[in-house]
Amino acid sequence: MTTVPAVPAGLAPDRGWAAEPSGHGRTTAGFHLRRGGVTVDVRLERCAVGRLRDAYPAGARDLEVRVGAGCPDGLLPALLRSLTAAVLAADPHCRRVVLAVPVGDRGGLTAAESAGYRYAVDVDLGTDELALLVAEPDWVTVTDIDLDRVPGA
Repeated sequence: MTTVPAVPAGLAPDRGWAAEPSGHGRTTAGFHLRRGGVTVDVRLERCAVGRLRDAYPAGARDLEVRVGAGCPDGLLPALLRSLTAAVLAADPHCRRVVLAVPVGDRGGLTAAESAGYRYAVDVDLGTDELALLVAEPDWVTVTDIDLDRVPGA
């Protein structure tokens, strides 16, 4: 069994955003993010123990970001960029920040892609069909293109 680390307790979003904790457990955390009079509820959950645990090969440090209703469409990309940067700063060993949007939600897909997420896979959770988008730090996605060098040799 994989040991799942605790979710970061505090987030420091980019300028213009204020984060107020709204609940915290070992593998989940809630926040109210505020900007320009808009308040958006956000939940972080370790994928390995959350609703996505059986949906894809989740790593112990993968975090799902769930953005509550009430975020204006035009603000969602900025919120995702700020939130993702804050998550990766708070948990530098996090390999993947995952955002699940309903399959066919073109607005959600477009907002996530403009915030630096890339489409990964569609999953069926039994009650929901979701498209998973991921944001990964550079240290995960960097590729050594020197094909003549054998790693570790």
